[in-house]
Amino acid sequence: FPQRQIMNPLLHRSLRRHSSRTAPLLAIGVAALSACGVLLATSRGSTNFEALSRGMGSISSSQRSALATTIPNAGFVQRRQSPSSRSRCNKMEAAKRAVTSVFAQAPQHDLLLRAARGEKTERTPVWLFRQAGRHLPEYNQYKKDNNKNFLQLLDDPKDVAEVTMQPLRRYDVDAAILFSDILVVPEALDINVDMPGGKGILVTNPIQGPEDVAKIDVSSPRKLVEDRLAHVLAALPEIKNSLKKENRDIPLIGFSAAPFTLMFYMVGGNTRFNQTMGEQWFQQYPEACDELLGKLSDVIVEYMSLQVEKGADLLQLFEAMGSYISEPNFKKFEMKHLTNIASRLKEKHPDIPLMVFARGAQYANSDLQRAGYDVVTLDTEADRKVEVARLEAEKGQAPIGRRVTLQGNFDPKLLQEGTPETVQAAVKEMLDEFGPQSLIANLGEGLSGKEDPVLVKAFVDAIHATSEEMNAKAATAATAAA
Repeated sequence: FPQRQIMNPLLHRSLRRHSSRTAPLLAIGVAALSACGVLLATSRGSTNFEALSRGMGSISSSQRSALATTIPNAGFVQRRQSPSSRSRCNKMEAAKRAVTSVFAQAPQHDLLLRAARGEKTERTPVWLFRQAGRHLPEYNQYKKDNNKNFLQLLDDPKDVAEVTMQPLRRYDVDAAILFSDILVVPEALDINVDMPGGKGILVTNPIQGPEDVAKIDVSSPRKLVEDRLAHVLAALPEIKNSLKKENRDIPLIGFSAAPFTLMFYMVGGNTRFNQTMGEQWFQQYPEACDELLGKLSDVIVEYMSLQVEKGADLLQLFEAMGSYISEPNFKKFEMKHLTNIASRLKEKHPDIPLMVFARGAQYANSDLQRAGYDVVTLDTEADRKVEVARLEAEKGQAPIGRRVTLQGNFDPKLLQEGTPETVQAAVKEMLDEFGPQSLIANLGEGLSGKEDPVLVKAFVDAIHATSEEMNAKAATAATAAA
């Protein structure tokens, strides 16, 4: 391929056709060609690995950037030269080491990543909202042994890594999720959060009016996150190291609460009292609400982006308080900010799947698909068949070029009482309604702490076993039809 205008598109399409497992081999092949002096430069004379690696969906933006720097640093020439044979071989070996080093950071078990991107999977992946924490005996024992409460655990990256790993040792889940809290962002903005037992989440210094919103300084949101949430970010490399050490090389999910959910608590909302505080603010201070949601969006984008830079393989946005905003106000105030967040994160990290959960606001799922999210979550109230049909019919409006992958929506109450057999039956019903493809099995709300770990394990195992059986039957039927 002597012409770069032929070479680059061909390689780019080739990379997109191949799975994440063969993409690294292709990258090494490209590196070898470059080492031999094949023209890979753009008209500006820069190595075109940014464009090439964009086709490899399994790598993170930081890994893609690493490719763009490691290849030139390995000694590649941009135009045809005549180095000695030994020199060429040395450069090829350097390339192999550089590219292998980059790809060593990507999770080996990428089932959930592939499902998030809409690829066909051999079985349905599964993870759980609040899979780490209070329903696990080992978590409660760890708190007791270390004499720490929930908030104190969040301050130490090593504690965060340990608690993140606990459910992975018990359940065969397909992803880890950063052990943290949705309200670390308000805390970074000097909002005091307390969690007294039996009273829910309390904010002791809520925002009182528009003048308080104006005082919130997010002029440098990235620096704010780096300074005020450094302890959270430091936990991600700790978790990645733990995953490697324990041979549990699965994707790591980073997350944040969505703007309205943060606003709800910041203005004094509480799920046990002051439930209408958010709606009151929309009525009394519409301009201040829009300003606050915008400022929170700026922080959320940088917070989630930095999580990717620290090792997160995909991102989850939680609109946990969707039940406390009316549909008109959601569409008028919140939706544009959720769209903005998706757009900006995709611009920063185009290969990182974005998942979103508008709990209690399922009317927004179509808009979320149009906003560019890769995965949309159904809560326990959603009608599976209706949502699948509606989103399938509207997939032409999705910027990602396909129907979103669905996530959810098993009722965690079924994990509190019953037997493994009743759980398996409910799983079969759920997979029959969803289908085993373009699905990430999860719950319709987070684990509350009352669940039986035996039944939680039965759920995870049943998802894998039942979906594998369904896929096998579908393959057999397709072969017979052919």
